[in-house]
Amino acid sequence: MTLGTQSIRARCVMWALAAVMPLTASAAIAKDFNATHFDSYVVRAVKPDGLSMAEPALPDITGFTKQAALNKIVRRHPGEITLTRMVDLIEFDEFVGSDGRLATWAERQRQNPVAIVLQDGLFRLSDVLGKVEPYHLEATESGIYTLRLPLLITASATLLIDGSVRSLRLSQQAGAFLVNDGRLFVADSEIVAWDEAAGKAAGYQSKKKFRPFMISWGGSETYLIDSQFKHLGYGATKSYGISFSQYSKSVERHKTRSRPTGWIVGSTFDGLLYGFYCYEADDVAIVGNVYKDSIIYGIDPHDRSLRLIIAENTAFGTRERHGIIVSREVNDSWIFRNESYDNHGSGIMVDRQSTGNIVAYNKVHGNGSDGITIYESPENLLYANQSIGNQAHGYRVRNSVGVKLYENRAIANAYTGINGHVRTLNDPTRDLALDPYDTRISMVVVGGRLIHNGGGPISIDQPVSVELYDVDMFAPANATGVEMSGVLGEHLPEVLDVMIRQRQAVVIEPDNIQRRVDG
Repeated sequence: MTLGTQSIRARCVMWALAAVMPLTASAAIAKDFNATHFDSYVVRAVKPDGLSMAEPALPDITGFTKQAALNKIVRRHPGEITLTRMVDLIEFDEFVGSDGRLATWAERQRQNPVAIVLQDGLFRLSDVLGKVEPYHLEATESGIYTLRLPLLITASATLLIDGSVRSLRLSQQAGAFLVNDGRLFVADSEIVAWDEAAGKAAGYQSKKKFRPFMISWGGSETYLIDSQFKHLGYGATKSYGISFSQYSKSVERHKTRSRPTGWIVGSTFDGLLYGFYCYEADDVAIVGNVYKDSIIYGIDPHDRSLRLIIAENTAFGTRERHGIIVSREVNDSWIFRNESYDNHGSGIMVDRQSTGNIVAYNKVHGNGSDGITIYESPENLLYANQSIGNQAHGYRVRNSVGVKLYENRAIANAYTGINGHVRTLNDPTRDLALDPYDTRISMVVVGGRLIHNGGGPISIDQPVSVELYDVDMFAPANATGVEMSGVLGEHLPEVLDVMIRQRQAVVIEPDNIQRRVDG
């Protein structure tokens, strides 16, 4: 429905359900919710008391510096360097299992596969030279190192790769990669997957084609500071580029090891399969980095990772999916002051029951899908973001209750400025026990501006509640008026009467549900 005016100052409030039904892993329950179609809604005026919110508290990131990271190094002499069969190392279980990967290393090494193992001490790459065959690790006078075996940093060891290493080239042909079970520091250096046959970085060809990678296991600490990482990662398990991962539950160490953690600060990640991936990691700081031309994802924290700081990064040119995504119970984290643009999918996505997150002061523009997407993830706050010129919605919320959007801007997006809807997910590959969802939506939208979005300012279908207050809405330049879709469009005269004539807040709710409305 369309109102014949170019601009309205919308002041409306719609209150949340008094009782929220618990989430369920049952597909039948999800379908039942979807079948509950609200045929009619009621509109009422209330005072907007209680909607005010202070700016969200964000973590201080000034302490994440190179010097602070290097101060964590315990100064010790190098320990022991050995060559050990990969099948004898728990840290390599993921890479020598029943999926045939052991044969990959055997073919590349032309022997029973071995790894360089660092134990009990602080090491530099110069310490490893001379302790292994020259072919396994060689260096030029200019500081370019080439590694031709997997290298393991054990729990008792620390490896420092600093500015004395101009570049560490991980040989694609020889099957080199880095496994950190202890402490890894990279500062003022470069690590690159290297195609020795072509004499250049190992460009991406397919997910199945091996490219060197880095993995840090449970109990480890990783600090990547002011460095460059290029063309790492392929599609095999835990081999995505740069990964932090807790051990699987089948490994005894899972019971005794803390979750992996670390800092990634001031660095550039170019052409990685995943610029960053983590699984059950805690308190990771990802601050001030550039993620360019990632293949699948730029930044991708996953599965039950907690208290992450993703701040002041730039993610652009992701080929297949999203610039920044947190997925599957990535909770209580902060995503702020990032810029994400020209990615194939969304600029930022919060997905699969990730909750308690603050997404604030980000700029997302020119992405192939939404600016910011919230899928099946309740109780998240979007604050003072800018979503401009994306090819779908400015902000999209699906199957999520308690989502708050405060002081956000959506400008010139192809579809609506803010879109909210429910959907039954029929993907047969989705495990509802692992990824439950609830086909309901409730939203709070306060402040901000929705300007010249192709599908109108707001479209919300079948909500259990929606809350709007103090939102500037402008129609596309070539439109005859302001258009709203969904329940707002169906009740536009009543909504505008409260918003404009009464200058009160608005409550819209299904008329067959009793609610208590204060004020």
